[in-house]
Amino acid sequence: MTKIFVGSLPYSTTSDELSQLFQSFGTISSATVISDKFTGQSRGFGFVEMENDDEAQKAIKELDGYSLNGRNLAVSVAKPREEKSDRGGFQHRGGYERRGGFNDRRGDRR
Repeated sequence: MTKIFVGSLPYSTTSDELSQLFQSFGTISSATVISDKFTGQSRGFGFVEMENDDEAQKAIKELDGYSLNGRNLAVSVAKPREEKSDRGGFQHRGGYERRGGFNDRRGDRR
């Protein structure tokens, strides 16, 4: 099974339309347009999973650069997701804490 990234989608594209676009190349396991979790608006990209690797490669070759409603699609094999750290983006690098603690730079003025 091959997972395909489809970028530069028109924002009006639905998952069903994305599936229909790829169906002429072979069997589709899934097609999903990614939407913003707060607004529900399309983020302009999606993923298609195709069961046959040869059919997936043909779809990638044929649809990369394909014009869909005035936008040229960027189609490629999807890269695996990178593991995110559980620290949430901000990494404390030591030093001193803002208030209190043994490294308080304000000295004894509390």
